[in-house]
Amino acid sequence: MAFELPALPYEKNALEPHISAETLEYHYGKHHQAYVNKLNELTENTDDANKSLEDIIKSASGGLFNQAAQVWNHTFYWHCLSPNGGGEPEGPLAEAINAKFGSFDKFKEEFNAKAAGNFGSGWTWLIKEGDSVEIVNTDDADTPIAQGKTPLLTIDVWEHAYYIDYRNARPKYLENVWNVLNWDFVAKNFE
Repeated sequence: MAFELPALPYEKNALEPHISAETLEYHYGKHHQAYVNKLNELTENTDDANKSLEDIIKSASGGLFNQAAQVWNHTFYWHCLSPNGGGEPEGPLAEAINAKFGSFDKFKEEFNAKAAGNFGSGWTWLIKEGDSVEIVNTDDADTPIAQGKTPLLTIDVWEHAYYIDYRNARPKYLENVWNVLNWDFVAKNFE
């Protein structure tokens, strides 16, 4: 069974002005699609063709791991964004963030600093650690699920995620992405 590019949970222009339709044309339509295509090439007529992305990520290495992880990471990232996003989380997620970082503003400050300092290409994640939360960076295609961790939120800090809209100004992208974060999705991941 071939892997397919999952549909975006919103229209390509729905995140404007924070993330443009042009960015999604390239990021989703070209980059994410290319990872899916390459994953299908690598798994065709192999035992991996019938595995889930998660199973491939947990058992593969090298190019196969990279393609599967990038398909999974991007799919997760699209759900971390919403045209109705922004604001702050509520409930147990907000309590965990406040307990760990002291306040939402301190969390946002630490997350942005960690993401801005994520050298090269990668991802910045909020993960669940027991009843608490942590901010972690991963390089290239790496993903917390490869280490058995529970991702709650991710921000893609590969340049293709922001270069059309923000050129090389990753901090400006990071500041603007908070306006479209899908806290409902993040909270469900925390449950």
